[in-house]
Amino acid sequence: MKKRVIALLLTAVMAVSAAGCGAKGNESTKGDTDKGTVKTDTQDAPEEDTTADSANDGQFVVGFDAEFPPYGYMDENGEYTGFDLEVAQEVCDRNGWELVKKPINWDSKDMELNSGSIDCIWNGFTMNGREKEYTFSTPYIDNSIVVVVGSDSDITKLADLEGKVVSVQADSSGLAALTGDEAEEKNKELAESFKELQQVADYNTAFMNLEAGAVDAVVLDIGVAKYQIESRGDKFKMLPDEEQVSSEKYAIGFKLGNTELCDKVQKTLNEMAEDGKFAEIAEKYDLTDMICLGK
Repeated sequence: MKKRVIALLLTAVMAVSAAGCGAKGNESTKGDTDKGTVKTDTQDAPEEDTTADSANDGQFVVGFDAEFPPYGYMDENGEYTGFDLEVAQEVCDRNGWELVKKPINWDSKDMELNSGSIDCIWNGFTMNGREKEYTFSTPYIDNSIVVVVGSDSDITKLADLEGKVVSVQADSSGLAALTGDEAEEKNKELAESFKELQQVADYNTAFMNLEAGAVDAVVLDIGVAKYQIESRGDKFKMLPDEEQVSSEKYAIGFKLGNTELCDKVQKTLNEMAEDGKFAEIAEKYDLTDMICLGK
């Protein structure tokens, strides 16, 4: 009799324990569901690329150089502005996205893009020679690489740069035009003739060094050169058109393979070119003659 009673008691205890475990499991699943983190066995499942079109969450994050006028810079009110940023804002307005302007160190742009902290590089970004490294929009600006010297300089042609100290922004199109893998042989020979090719973080530093006489010339994009010359009075001059280093084109650089987001932005840019909005913004920044979008 005792054995029978003990057996019945043990059976009851086991039933209660099983029910208790089942309830805890249900509570845990509900809690995870409420947090949006239902746990499933995904150890062998391939990782999904969640960065393919991050503008779907309502934000479009543009990586730009904050010291690269007229394409991207901080105005007198402490606001980030510029041609590229105004165009990006219009693209976002037409798609119902929030534009997030993220200043980046230009030589860290690839890390920013590949880590997913930005959706694109949009700031006077030269596509020539980089076509296999990014998914690019169609080019929108024809750009040339030029040389700027002091207004009283006796440098009048590229050959006069032999034995001189020349400044260029690190990891820029100017540097690529002189020393990159795709640089023309004549430009590589030109760079080798310099006393020094000095790399700086931004062109404001380059122009301060040029004004102080620490360097003899600056190699940079023509749009930036025109802006710097006009904003700094008569202190500088550009070498003649026939003495340009190279001609290049600007485009928007997306992470390689991110065609979905690139296509959405491109579609909107095409609409802006057709209705005149793109040209209107370009005229504001004196870039009308450099537009190639839609041509």
